[in-house]
Amino acid sequence: MGVVRNPILRGFNPDPSIVRVGGDYFIATSTFEFHPAVRIHHSTDLVHWTVRGHALDEGFDLRGVPDSGGVWAPSLSHSDGLFWLAYSVVRSMDGDDKDIDNYLVTAESIEGPWSEPVHLGSRGFDFSFFHDPDGTHWIVGVQWDQRPEHPSFAGLVLEQYLPDEKRTSGTATVIHRESTLVEGPNLYRVGDWYHLLIAAGGSGWNHAITVARSRQITGPYERDAQPFVLTSRDAPGIPLQKAGHGELVQTPSGEWMLVHLASRPTLHLGERYSTLGRETCLQRVVFDDGWLRLAHGGHHAAVQVDVQGEVGGDVVDGPARGFDERFAAPELDSRRWSTLRAALAPGVADPAARPGWLRVRGGHSPASVFAQSMIVTRVEEHQAVFDATIDAEPTSTRELAGVIAWYDRNGWIWLQLGWDAENGRHVRVVSRDGSRTTRSAPVAVPEAAVRMRAALDGPALRFAVTGVGDDRWIEVPGVHPAWTLSDDHGDRLRFTGLFVGIRADDLDGRGWSADFSDVSVRFADDDASAGED
Repeated sequence: MGVVRNPILRGFNPDPSIVRVGGDYFIATSTFEFHPAVRIHHSTDLVHWTVRGHALDEGFDLRGVPDSGGVWAPSLSHSDGLFWLAYSVVRSMDGDDKDIDNYLVTAESIEGPWSEPVHLGSRGFDFSFFHDPDGTHWIVGVQWDQRPEHPSFAGLVLEQYLPDEKRTSGTATVIHRESTLVEGPNLYRVGDWYHLLIAAGGSGWNHAITVARSRQITGPYERDAQPFVLTSRDAPGIPLQKAGHGELVQTPSGEWMLVHLASRPTLHLGERYSTLGRETCLQRVVFDDGWLRLAHGGHHAAVQVDVQGEVGGDVVDGPARGFDERFAAPELDSRRWSTLRAALAPGVADPAARPGWLRVRGGHSPASVFAQSMIVTRVEEHQAVFDATIDAEPTSTRELAGVIAWYDRNGWIWLQLGWDAENGRHVRVVSRDGSRTTRSAPVAVPEAAVRMRAALDGPALRFAVTGVGDDRWIEVPGVHPAWTLSDDHGDRLRFTGLFVGIRADDLDGRGWSADFSDVSVRFADDDASAGED
């Protein structure tokens, strides 16, 4: 017997899709505008998880997509000796309009290589595959209606996929509608019933999982009399909020498990902010009188869950979690580092130019949807410290580099090394909140490499700087609002999470660069308290 401690995938890892192949479990999670796309996680016991890699990596290009666009809700399954991965690419989402393309790629191994994508149409999003025991293959997803006088969510639709012809049938059947929005559908056949697992209530505090069932795949589907299988909407004080959007998997012993997303909010002036984004959790479930229920009863997500199976290895929890990056490998480890929308162009992040350092050639500003020179890693806890050494000589107000806390193009806080005629070489904190950009007072730094620190404490972010080899940290004045770097701040659609990393801007495009070394990331176990300022 093992004990799952939720979240099992900490930090920004939403929309989990799970499959078991033999004794191996794999979870795919959404990556939105971040690259590489579709993160793949692996476990043999449901307790210990590692990042295996990404399905959409080399050559995958999302340049131009909006913030929180890109790759939504992957669906990972296994049939006919192949892994099947369906995913949506959201290219625009302005008002009632959404430009969405759905694709399927397959591979014999989870490591790839993955096939060329098959286009599954542009009807909607959250498409998942169901492989019926009778040998047929189906996709079920959300149908979108762009007409302003109609509900945008136009029902959950079912369409057959013809693998020999690599196309859908072209005819979709609406199998379920509700008066409120529903999405994230997944089909399962258990005994004589088709069970339709549904995400309801949006992706915020009212998120939930519901279910309907039918004896025929095309319906009609009977809605569960119990309003929710899983939700936290009626319990704002429990640790796992926004619980919803899940998938089922059966263990070799016959147990059913549910993976789902949830958030651990931090508090600012009594309001909740999910700075870490939406994370992946796991619950044990049962079929009670033919209906899906949490094994522990009720409809609230449990933080600790007992599961069957051997447990081996060390639990990767505790105050020492994190990593040290010396940039000794010839390429960046994409299991650790992400970029925006596409891989960095050749030579932009060069670990060979100076041994033990990463030379980053400056790119576009933080507003760009094309060529920012930035690498970031997920923040996994509300208590975190990120340190990095930077060696750079800006000689223009348009040459900038440093350590950044990043949510999206309209939400970031940057400890910036820069230069101007009045202050010379200095650091200051520059932040973006919606349409407003603010700058702190400058702090002078020595004419040499400097050590930078970003320290997260719940909803607050602090920065400091020191000379290399000097233990006397100088705090850059100000406590900065990390709570603004969350889905819950502002009125924009935001679906990702907090990252921290390094960046360089060369707004004149003259080839200016900055060198980084000795990156250190530490996460402290803060489940006992999310903190409040």
